[in-house]
Amino acid sequence: MKRILIAGIGNIFHGDDAFGCEVVRELNRRPLPEEVTVTDFGIRSYDLVYALTDNFDAVILVDATPRGTAPGTLYLIDPELDGFKELESTSLDAHTMNPVSVLETARLVGNLCPKLFLVGCEPEAGTAETERMGLSPKVQAAVPEAATMVVALVENLLSTNQHEPKVAGPVPA
Repeated sequence: MKRILIAGIGNIFHGDDAFGCEVVRELNRRPLPEEVTVTDFGIRSYDLVYALTDNFDAVILVDATPRGTAPGTLYLIDPELDGFKELESTSLDAHTMNPVSVLETARLVGNLCPKLFLVGCEPEAGTAETERMGLSPKVQAAVPEAATMVVALVENLLSTNQHEPKVAGPVPA
């Protein structure tokens, strides 16, 4: 049986940075197969490091992902295809979450799961750094569609013997 982790990432006190947390909340309202674990990691980078090495067959990270497009644009990124090269890596910090640092640390700690995906959403400029709660309207509107995107990815992963779902580019919200 395949095991899939859906990991929400973000800081609820920094506006659009809470995107991953909000998508996890939406996913928790939906029925999901027993093979799927949904967790809001928030900014708990060390917890995510160990989860990434916990024999999951696939991990879907959900996070605000600034790539320079319109706010609310959704992305499905296969790090092996697109990589996280455009994201800046920093050292691991217990008070923030940097996906690149988490992945680098997980590789050092143990066996990293064989397949990683990132479902990302373009934040509104400056809203991922602000000290306020709540998503901007365009990012909030993208949450249900992102949850649907994650569910479709899970269904694809569980319905095939391989871990190769079709990877799409940006999806306007």
